[in-house]
Amino acid sequence: MKIGVNVLNFGPGSDPGVLRSWAQTVEGLGFDLLMVSDHVAITPDVAERYPAPFYEPFTTLSWLAGLTTRVRLGTTVLIAPYRHPLLTARMAANLQELSGGRLVLGVGVGWARQEFAALGVPFERRGRLTDEHLRDMQAAWADTASYGDRRIPVWVGGNSDAGLRRAVRLGDAWHPLRCTMPWLREAAVRLKAFAVEQRLPVPALAPRIALRLTEAPVGGSSRLAGEGTIDQIMDDLDQLRLLGAEAVVLDPYDGDPRETCHPQAAWQALDTVAQHLYPPRTRTEPS
Repeated sequence: MKIGVNVLNFGPGSDPGVLRSWAQTVEGLGFDLLMVSDHVAITPDVAERYPAPFYEPFTTLSWLAGLTTRVRLGTTVLIAPYRHPLLTARMAANLQELSGGRLVLGVGVGWARQEFAALGVPFERRGRLTDEHLRDMQAAWADTASYGDRRIPVWVGGNSDAGLRRAVRLGDAWHPLRCTMPWLREAAVRLKAFAVEQRLPVPALAPRIALRLTEAPVGGSSRLAGEGTIDQIMDDLDQLRLLGAEAVVLDPYDGDPRETCHPQAAWQALDTVAQHLYPPRTRTEPS
């Protein structure tokens, strides 16, 4: 099971130097995947949670590809309706080629109504548009003479039944975001049922979970996967492995933009997890 990290590519503490340090930390600690999120117009509903500066994912990942050598690069998640599908297909194919085949394209339908309005995209059609865009992108990639022959894995986000069905139809993996372990176990059963219903293979499981390290155990049915003591977090990862997860992305962002001004706290939590995951020889100190 591969372990990735959601890197904070936004907020008052983000700048090129910090993004460089994030990449060096993630790769240096031995993690397998570095992912960033996506917004285009930082409207008030977006700014409340993900304020400017916001570094656009394709630009950012292309730059980080040149600063890293091993770690895979991805989006969690790219909002499919925000860009023309042929533009997304071209940018993704170019990044896949330039990075040496390290791209993972996580996609979602989006949630920010004001941002959709600013971009002139109908919010009510976002699900249907996402389906159409994914099909158009996959059709474009079939033209290997134009887009290259490096296959791009597509992770489909969304915790709703519509998201699960979309992952079955159009994804290589289902990429649910920040959920509890009991919910995820139940949803994995539904994912298999939808695959049987549509007579299609079951997509891989690749959740993004919280990373909130605490000294005392966290109890209660609302505890998110990845929240609690290091023993609780490692147990969650073991349970996800038993559930058949192909990859897990750790998300250290707890929703307060001020966290971006103090990334060292997230880096320390990642270091603690890495010490339990990887032998020392697989880790290098970030420069």
